[in-house]
Amino acid sequence: MNIARVRWACRRGMLELDVLFQPFVENFYQEMSDEDKTVFIRLLECEDPELFAWFMGHEVCPDAELARMVVKVRGRPAP
Repeated sequence: MNIARVRWACRRGMLELDVLFQPFVENFYQEMSDEDKTVFIRLLECEDPELFAWFMGHEVCPDAELARMVVKVRGRPAP
């Protein structure tokens, strides 16, 4: 998926998710491995309520790869 499509997919229905995804894509996506990019795109295909629960720590993502990406996105400081 090209960067423009990834940026568009990061525009969510919840401000809390926009605040996480948009800076992450702008600052870190390009330097990620192809494998991590694929996992990140899979993460973006999840529904907003699931994402919100995972990122806010209300639930643990059952998919190990996606859970690793949640930690990666949450762990990146805003520039």
